[in-house]
Amino acid sequence: MGKILVGVIAPLGDSGKPSAIRKMPTDRTLRVTHTGFDADSQADLKNHGGREKAVHHYPFDHYRGWREEIGNSPELNHPGGFGENLSTTGLTELDVAVGDVFRLGTATLQVSQGRQPCWKLNARFEVDDMAARVQMSGRTGWYYRVLEEGEVSPDAMLERIDRPTPEWTVHRVWRAFYVDRHDRDALAALAALATLSEGWRQLAARRAEPAPFN
Repeated sequence: MGKILVGVIAPLGDSGKPSAIRKMPTDRTLRVTHTGFDADSQADLKNHGGREKAVHHYPFDHYRGWREEIGNSPELNHPGGFGENLSTTGLTELDVAVGDVFRLGTATLQVSQGRQPCWKLNARFEVDDMAARVQMSGRTGWYYRVLEEGEVSPDAMLERIDRPTPEWTVHRVWRAFYVDRHDRDALAALAALATLSEGWRQLAARRAEPAPFN
């Protein structure tokens, strides 16, 4: 299926701030719980991790495009550059929808939202606007909530088993939030989308409100 990656907290780049964005492939069976892989860490629990962002998936398909855009960074020579727990080829934001349910080992995961890049990508790649580039490109990756905890071996297959809301691809959701920002009908629909994370539903609801009349 690709690779399963986990990381530990360590100083990040010149900032020296703690981060677990550096993920490395594992060679052993891991347990995935409602808050992620048992061997994985997050330094900033306010903005990373938690039940709605338990597992991060970033397509290895995007790496070639990033090499063409920013040069051959050593972080683009192998999976893990974007802090992802799952790295695959053949699945991108155009193919995966919020609400999609996947079997991974004996665990069951559901796509909850796209990824919102933060400053740590700037430090990781030594590119001042890397987070903004990722956000504006739509090549953000996505998060899963864990519906059923389970065991995941390094060679476990990722198998999609349900698509309750196939019309809301991760790409379409990204467009509604960051491109077609004034499409209030789309934002209202997202606010009511039960498979979307609660935080993003609240954001959609705020953005769907009519502008104040002055």
